[in-house]
Amino acid sequence: MTLVLDHIVLNVLDVRKMLMFYTDILDLSGERVTEYEKGTVPFPSVRLSAETIIDLFPKHLWGKSSPDQICRPNLNHFCLVADKSTWQHLHARLDERGIAIDDGPVKRWGARGSGVSIYFRDPEENVIELRYYELDDLDQPCLL
Repeated sequence: MTLVLDHIVLNVLDVRKMLMFYTDILDLSGERVTEYEKGTVPFPSVRLSAETIIDLFPKHLWGKSSPDQICRPNLNHFCLVADKSTWQHLHARLDERGIAIDDGPVKRWGARGSGVSIYFRDPEENVIELRYYELDDLDQPCLL
């Protein structure tokens, strides 16, 4: 059996700021942004791939999907994978925009084996790991 990640939901305080970060800094495409701005849908999203999106829930939606109606922060971080060229481009863009790298570059284990990662935060302090994998280092040790 194989499962595929469909979406994650981030509870956000400033939807516009978060949309700008994910579209302008990380080059993700916005989904339902115009509809959100017109008030015809309750939240916008950004697309990671054909199969996966990140939903950006404004504060009035927090807890709506929780059985006990209490929103608890429970996300440690999420990881985005890019090819090495894109990774280098985004790493440079983060530096150009003054976005601090919390950790890395460092080798870490992930879904496809060991890869090189950096960790940084979006405008609302969600931790993002940006990683690339290289096939020629599969027998090298990783830190985690």
